[in-house]
Amino acid sequence: MAEITAALVKELREKTGAGMMDSKKALAENGGDMEAAVDWLRAKGIAKAAKKASRVAAEGLVAVAVDGTVGAVVEVNSETDFVARNEDFQKMVGEIAQVALGVEGDTEALLAAKIPSSGKSVEEHVKDQVATIGENMSVRRFTRLSVDKGVVASYVHNAVAPGMGKIGVLVALQGDGDADAYEALGKQICMHIAATSPASLSEKDLDPALVEREKQVLTDQARESGKPDNVIEKMIVGRMNKFYQEVCLLKQAFVINPDLTVEKAIAEGAKGAELTAFSRLEVGEGIEKEESDFAAEVAAQAKRS
Repeated sequence: MAEITAALVKELREKTGAGMMDSKKALAENGGDMEAAVDWLRAKGIAKAAKKASRVAAEGLVAVAVDGTVGAVVEVNSETDFVARNEDFQKMVGEIAQVALGVEGDTEALLAAKIPSSGKSVEEHVKDQVATIGENMSVRRFTRLSVDKGVVASYVHNAVAPGMGKIGVLVALQGDGDADAYEALGKQICMHIAATSPASLSEKDLDPALVEREKQVLTDQARESGKPDNVIEKMIVGRMNKFYQEVCLLKQAFVINPDLTVEKAIAEGAKGAELTAFSRLEVGEGIEKEESDFAAEVAAQAKRS
């Protein structure tokens, strides 16, 4: 019997489009034999959902859920915005967000968690909805934030239903000050994040590769001026500071009051609070959407009928 490794499960998922739990079970039932596992999945009727899984799901909804000092934001994708406005889809997304409040781990952990209404795992529940609604759907990612003392504030931009829309934001404000003040400012900071999409919380949290790439671009630009190296070095320092002010949340000018940075707005409006984390999820962000010619699709369908 072949060892059922994570790589083997991944390969089966890529071959069939089946979910993680189904892939693991198929390999276990067939002694790790890949081809037998494929046939087992087909025999179980999972191929129907797998076929839909080959279609790009870049629409959908982001949902937020907050319970005291814990918050979660989840992105669930569908193929069309039409389905994203379906009440059954919205109910499913809301349930998944509530489940995410209790999940500590990655997206795979969320997929394995149980949905109370069906008693099935999130992954199985979504698969059932794929068969019912007739479109590929998937739980793409989620973030869970928590604080010991303070608040987790949330905001949804362009909400289509309570707690869900195209952009969802969470911020974690840690501290033992006025909870109402924390909540009010936290909501404003969420709105700021929705508008500015910062790359990190602070300078130290930035991706080093992003910093190095920006520094190289600015250096190349400065050298075009023909100035000596010692002058260029000073130019780079100033330009990198400006870069940090643009992409680091705490250094950004607060959209509610541009005279203050976000960091200063917290010091003034939520005394004793520390912004420890944030999350901003936007539907379809980073997914390559297939461009299609609708007229050509209709013509092709007419020829086949």
